[in-house]
Amino acid sequence: MTVTAATSSLAVTSSADASATKKTGSDEAQDRFLKLLVAQLNNQDPMNPMDNAQMTTQIAQINTVTGIQQLNDTMKAMAAQATATQMLGAGNLVGRNVLTEGNQIAIDGTTGVGAIELDGKATDVKIQVMTPGGQIVDTVSLGALDAGQHGFSLDAAKYPAGTALQFKVVATNGTAAVEATSLMRDKVVAVGSDSNGLTLTLLSAGVKPYTDVHAIL
Repeated sequence: MTVTAATSSLAVTSSADASATKKTGSDEAQDRFLKLLVAQLNNQDPMNPMDNAQMTTQIAQINTVTGIQQLNDTMKAMAAQATATQMLGAGNLVGRNVLTEGNQIAIDGTTGVGAIELDGKATDVKIQVMTPGGQIVDTVSLGALDAGQHGFSLDAAKYPAGTALQFKVVATNGTAAVEATSLMRDKVVAVGSDSNGLTLTLLSAGVKPYTDVHAIL
């Protein structure tokens, strides 16, 4: 009987402790305010007590602070739920190909593929195929292209076997250079997240923020 009562008492105490640890930030702020208000009332000048307007103002202030804290708690919960939902959806990307910034040529059989993104219209666009050491092994003309994203394919059968080839874009509009971004095709092997949000682990490029992905193929 005594052991049972002690065990029951311990369980109740543990439950109370657990409940106490679940207080939100707004609850803690409200508790601190109430303690300060009681201390202020206990130590006020009896000849010059706090009037109703002052008390109402202070209560309104704590209600505002509590409301903001509750809003912050709600937004944090929504952000966590959104991240979990995004992670669940991103799981479908595993095994898919994406385009991300990079200059490595992806080899598909005897075909080399990649993509570019032009900031403006170009009258002449060339792809320079290079070895990792920077030696140019081929130059392919894509002709005139409008601004935007464009894919390209190359005959990789004539290139050195077993070499991780890279490419460089040279784009001009007349005599003026056109800014271009090199995009490489890569495969998603895993998804994850960090303090900045969703991340993708790519076969060649490693871990990249999801925001770095320019297209899903």
